[in-house]
Order: sequence, then structure tokens, then C-alpha cells
Amino acid sequence: MTAEARAPATLVDAMRTTDIGPLLAGLFSELVDGAVADGGAFVLNSGDVGLLRSLDKISPPDASCSVNDGATIAAHAQHVRYGLSLMNEWASEGGNPFASAKWDEAWKTSAVDGVTWDEIRTGLRDEAHRWLQVLQSPREVNEVELAGMAGSVAHLAYHLGAIRQINKGARGPKEGTPTCASVARAGR
Repeated sequence: MTAEARAPATLVDAMRTTDIGPLLAGLFSELVDGAVADGGAFVLNSGDVGLLRSLDKISPPDASCSVNDGATIAAHAQHVRYGLSLMNEWASEGGNPFASAKWDEAWKTSAVDGVTWDEIRTGLRDEAHRWLQVLQSPREVNEVELAGMAGSVAHLAYHLGAIRQINKGARGPKEGTPTCASVARAGR
């Protein structure tokens, strides 16, 4: 059945997040706060510090750099912060805060000074941990809301990857990651 043929999800279609919430929270936490060092990671390499501590290693000038005319790290961080603020607004107040979202504002973030960069990182940390609490708390949702909750994990993973492509200082551990040279030496 195509998406167009389905009726919009209603409260009749509601489901509890009791089973999937902890799984989403675990993945989100790994991306935000890092992976455990003993091999229990699912997305990141073991011992990876995650998004927040990776951003803490980035200076304001580095957060302000654009690569190939793309967005800055500061813009990516501000965009994720804003998206999570909308998710948190939905979780606490209901409704559809996305209907009036101003996504373009975050992407205008370019040069940041120390105070602004600290504000973005602190705001992102606060919104991420608030959202983590939501993911950990069972709630009744419809199909669209559950998709949004799962999508928040994928969205965060995308932006973590984008940030790590912009600045190698934000990248995770290299252990166990083959390089082009090691693959060539192995004759692959």
C-alpha cells in the first residue's frame, strides 16, 4: 500500500514506545555521548566520544570554516540543536511545531566567536539530553510520531558524519579502520 493510499495515523492507530524507546535512546545516547570502550557500540567505534565531546575539541575558528562552499560545523550544530528543540517542544506540548519551523536560520550560522560557539554547544547538549529523556520515557504515539522519533537518531548520525567530514579533529578513533594504503598492501 502506498503512503498516499493510507489514511493518516490517528490516536486509534496509537502505539506505546515501551519496547522501542530504550533502543532508540541507546542509539541516540551513543551518538551524542559516545560509545562504551568494551565493544558494546552499535553505530560508533568502541571508545568514540560522540558528538558533544567531539564538538568540544573544535575551536570557534574551526567551527566557522566552510569546506567546498558547504555549511560550517557551527551551522550543523545549530541545525541539530534547533531540530531537537522542536522535537522537545512536540514532546512537552504536542501539536506540530514543525509547521512553522524556520530551518533556514540555522544554516545562516557562519563565523562564531567563543561565546557564540559555547552557547551553541551548551544549547545542543541541553536539547540532546532533554530529547534523550523523552526517548527513554514510554509514551503513546502514532505512526508519524514514531517515525519522527526514529528519524531523530538517523538525523543526528547524518550530521555527526557531516561534521566529521568537515574537520578531522572531530573524528572518532581510528583503531580497526583500514586505510586505503593498508587495503592496497593487502592486495584487495
